[in-house]
Amino acid sequence: MNPQKMMKQMQKMQEDMARVQAELQQESVTGTAGGGAVTARVSGGLELLEITIDPAAVDPDDVELLQDVIVAAVNEAMRAAQEHAQNRLGSITGGLSGLGLPGL
Repeated sequence: MNPQKMMKQMQKMQEDMARVQAELQQESVTGTAGGGAVTARVSGGLELLEITIDPAAVDPDDVELLQDVIVAAVNEAMRAAQEHAQNRLGSITGGLSGLGLPGL
């Protein structure tokens, strides 16, 4: 493969990755737990943006359950954000195999 062509493809891929990473910062995903009692919204950059708690889920006699449900919702949102980012970035990095580099 032509080294100049390969360098241009790598530069384009870096530019595309930077663009997608900037877009991910503006996107968000949600995760829910407790049958929808708690919803967490996370940015594509893995920043917790919002927690929504159904008032019916608030039981002063069982705060631990609510805490567990919040943690589960946040973890689900983080997992979804990571998966979303991998899917978006994978469409770019999937092109690495076409460069003819060893091991790809």
